[in-house]
Amino acid sequence: MSLDRSALREKLGRVPGLVSFVRLVLGTVRICMRYRVTGLAAEAGFFALLSFPPLLYGLLGLVGYVGNWLGAGVRQDVTNSIVRYAARFLTEDSLQEVLVPTLRQALNGGRPDVVSVGFVLSLWSGSRALNVLLDTISIMYGQGGRRGIVRTRVLSLSLYFVTLVFGALVVPLIVVGPGLLEQRLPAKFLFLMNFYWPLVGGLTILGFATLYYIATPRRTPWVRALPGATLTLAIWVVTSMALRWFLGASINGVSIYGPLAATIVVLIWLYFLGIGVLIGAAFNAAASRIWPMREVQTVRDRARGWMDARSRDDEQPVAARLPGRRAAWIRARRETPVEQPPPGIPTVTAPAPKPAPAAAVEEDARASQPSRS
Repeated sequence: MSLDRSALREKLGRVPGLVSFVRLVLGTVRICMRYRVTGLAAEAGFFALLSFPPLLYGLLGLVGYVGNWLGAGVRQDVTNSIVRYAARFLTEDSLQEVLVPTLRQALNGGRPDVVSVGFVLSLWSGSRALNVLLDTISIMYGQGGRRGIVRTRVLSLSLYFVTLVFGALVVPLIVVGPGLLEQRLPAKFLFLMNFYWPLVGGLTILGFATLYYIATPRRTPWVRALPGATLTLAIWVVTSMALRWFLGASINGVSIYGPLAATIVVLIWLYFLGIGVLIGAAFNAAASRIWPMREVQTVRDRARGWMDARSRDDEQPVAARLPGRRAAWIRARRETPVEQPPPGIPTVTAPAPKPAPAAAVEEDARASQPSRS
């Protein structure tokens, strides 16, 4: 077995970098199998589906305010785009009776009641989904359970709030961005439209890399998360295209799920998105094990190290805690023997005290005795 492995390694070594690539792929597969990537993705997809309605409701309320700032036609463009994408999953009655009126009410100039209600409702469920996502990413990195429950909840709430505000700004720009650029750009700069979607993809990769960087308790440099983020985006694109093709081929058939067909389709889509995120995390973890780097200390680790150093200093003697020169001077004074004069030089000694005369001693003894009269 070892001979076959050595022979295989020798054959793969003929191509530069192929051995490292095979080790990276095998390490990614091994991590996915060890931590049950399918089960973790199902858990993340389930909680993402639960948080999707309140997230969408609060997001649309914020988009209404952004639409007023970008222009009157932005709200209609956002509505048409959402309806066009939802028509692939929902029936015509569901679109006209439920989705379209809800979109018009939520996007009608910004709804403070929608924002407040949707925000409050989505805080718990949405943060719960992000909490599960952060936990699953930490597990794929082999760091599960190292972050406390309170810290994870606070981090998920903060990240969810940032995602909500960021999505309210990005959704209108993605929908109306190409048309707005075509209207504003001069004719000689229209070639920049070819870089619009690559720019969106690049920003998505940066977002995934930031998510991987934040999710791990013991963090590596942010740049090390870029390969897994790129792989995640590629998996998202491929799975979305495959799911769209499958739905387009079976949309005219009779579904055995009935009214639940749209919900199950969304759940499957979120499931594959979760698999993509976790495979990207496993890819980064495998790369970190093959090419280890120095971990970045967090603020908590630095504070803990400082406190440990202070406690060690308290256990040392006073001379060891003084500045360098002062401590060295004290140690030198203690360790240096008493200097003896060189031979040939006379030493001056103090004279010995002279003994008292005998008469004086007897007189003192008589004076100390009590009188008998």
